[in-house]
Amino acid sequence: MSLDAPSKQPVRGAGLRFGIAAARFNEELVAALLARLETGLKEAGVKARDVAVVRVPGSHEVPWAAGRLAAARKFDCVIALGVLIGGDTNHHEMVGQSVSHALQRVALDSGVPVINGVIVTDTLAQARVRCAGRINRGVEFAHAALAMAALKRTLGGKS
Repeated sequence: MSLDAPSKQPVRGAGLRFGIAAARFNEELVAALLARLETGLKEAGVKARDVAVVRVPGSHEVPWAAGRLAAARKFDCVIALGVLIGGDTNHHEMVGQSVSHALQRVALDSGVPVINGVIVTDTLAQARVRCAGRINRGVEFAHAALAMAALKRTLGGKS
C-alpha cells in the first residue's frame, strides 16, 4: 500500500464551489471519507453552502451523478466518492477501472475537474485504513479538489 501523498499546496477555499457524488454502498466507509473530505474543505475556508452532496446507490452510479453535477456549471470541481472491496472475484477491479475511465471522461468533456475518490481495495481492513484510519484519503481528496478548483479559476474552462 502506498503511503505517498502529493505535497499540500495551500489554497484558500472561500468562494469555491464543490459538487460531491457519493455512493451509499459500503455506507459507513463512504461516510467516513465524506466527513474527512468536508473537514478538509471547511479548514480551507469553504462554506457548507458551497458544497452540494448527492448520493447514489453504488460506485458504478457515481460517474453519472458526477456528470450531472459537472453539467450544472455551478461547481469549480466535482468529487466522486465510493468504496470497492474485493471478494471472491475481481469484480471490484473491473468496476473500479470502469468508474475511473468514466470520471476522466466527465472531466475532459465538461471542462470541470473531477477528483476520483473511489477507493479500490482487496480487503475490508485496507478500506478501513484509507477511509477512517491512519491514511486520510478524505482530506487528500479535499486538497486535490481545492488545487484543481483554483487551477480551473486560473486557466478557465467551460462554464
